[in-house]
Amino acid sequence: MNVKELRRLYLSGTRNFGNINLNEANLRNINLSEADLRGAKLNVVNLSGANLSKVNLTGAKLNVARLSGANLSKSILNHASFNVANLIRADLREVQLMEALVIRAELIRANLSGSNLSGSNLEGTDLREANLRDTTLSYCNLSEANLRGAFLTESILEQATLSGVDLTRADLRGGNLREADLSQATLTRAMLSGADLRGANLRWTDLSGADLRWCDLSEAKLSGANLTGADLSHANLVNASLVHADLSRTRLIEAEWTGADLTGAILTGSKLYNVSHFGLKTGGISCDWVDLSPDGDESQVYRFDAEQAQQFFNKTPPTVQMTIDAAFNLYANLALATIYHQISLAHPKLNRPPSIKVSSRRTYLTFNVEKNDDLFLIAYCANLPFQDCRAVERNLKVLLRTVQMQKNGVFKTTQHQHLRQLSIELSEAISALHAIEKDKMNSLPDEAKAFLKSPTYTVITNSRNKIVDIYHSIEFGQRFVANSNVLDNRGRKTSPSKELALPPTNILVQFVQDFFSDFDVLGRSRERTSNGQWIAKKTKI
Repeated sequence: MNVKELRRLYLSGTRNFGNINLNEANLRNINLSEADLRGAKLNVVNLSGANLSKVNLTGAKLNVARLSGANLSKSILNHASFNVANLIRADLREVQLMEALVIRAELIRANLSGSNLSGSNLEGTDLREANLRDTTLSYCNLSEANLRGAFLTESILEQATLSGVDLTRADLRGGNLREADLSQATLTRAMLSGADLRGANLRWTDLSGADLRWCDLSEAKLSGANLTGADLSHANLVNASLVHADLSRTRLIEAEWTGADLTGAILTGSKLYNVSHFGLKTGGISCDWVDLSPDGDESQVYRFDAEQAQQFFNKTPPTVQMTIDAAFNLYANLALATIYHQISLAHPKLNRPPSIKVSSRRTYLTFNVEKNDDLFLIAYCANLPFQDCRAVERNLKVLLRTVQMQKNGVFKTTQHQHLRQLSIELSEAISALHAIEKDKMNSLPDEAKAFLKSPTYTVITNSRNKIVDIYHSIEFGQRFVANSNVLDNRGRKTSPSKELALPPTNILVQFVQDFFSDFDVLGRSRERTSNGQWIAKKTKI
């Protein structure tokens, strides 16, 4: 069949041209819309400007074909071959191009929005400034492809191979790149805000200046990656590998990176406002200074030496740990959930539920605390559902009063003011939660009341891994002795105190002094003057 006969048959209403062989034919501007061209041999064919919308080219061969400006919208191209084809500015909207071969083809400024290319091989293909919005590219091979300035907003690239790809200034906002291989790719100034990069391979990738705000990079592999000047504000980097990554001047404001491996990473100039310093691996890091200003404007710059940097990034998460001398049950679970919810509504400091571990005899509650300053307040809130709450309240007040009474330069004037503020905050919380504390046992079943009346043991741990026993009931573990009487070594009944005493004063003072150790590590900050000069400034607390 020649070109002339093809045109005549198409105009007469024929649409079935399966397995047609028109290699090297000139079909420029031809209209074959909705034709069936399955298995067609169209290698080196000129189809520039052709109307191929809604055609079926399943398994067709179009290698080295010219399809510039062609309309292939809503066509079926599964298993077809477009190797080294020219598809510049082609309309490929909503096409089915699954498991096809598009190796080293030219798709510059082509429109593939809404298309499905799952499993296709686009190795080395030129997709500069192509429209791939809402396109499925999962399991595709795009290694060494050129996607500079391409639009991939909300596209699916799950488990795609993108090693060595050029995505400079590409738009990947809201895209799904979960477990994709982007090793040694170039994403300079790429837009990736809100993208899903969980478990992605980004080893030795250039992400300098990239927008990664609100990205999910949990479990991602970023070893050796260049993140200089990138914006990772609010990003999720939990358990990510950043070994030897360059995070110089990277914005990490309010990012979450618990469990991240930063071994050998460069962190000089990184912006770390409201970022946790806990649970990180930071051996061999390089960090001369960080910016802790809320806006990342370098108004609060802090300098370190190597030892201070390790101290800054390797703190222990402050915790409140309660042990209840009773087995957990569904009634206890409901009672705690209800009361803790009431507390959170009245006082937002208790904004996270505890982790719960259960044995056959005891229940263990652990509250993670964001900063040392909140330890006393969270300890009170954690104990509020329990009968021992009043004793815990008393011990917390005694502890704060004891450390505030220290003289002879134990605490600086500003530190004394800070401690007074902590006492005020605790008193205000006690007042605000008084109604909940008073009515907590009302309407509870007996099983829940029994649990909440059980003896408790509370310890708090600060960011320097120092521990203080806040309360330890004398009845804790005393399962075979009457609550009101304890036998002495001669078998005589005694009247014990209600709880064990607080630790010695020097232990309490050292525990609270650690609250201020972060400021000692940070040393001096720098602040801009009105004429733009830098001046040294003492850290405020």
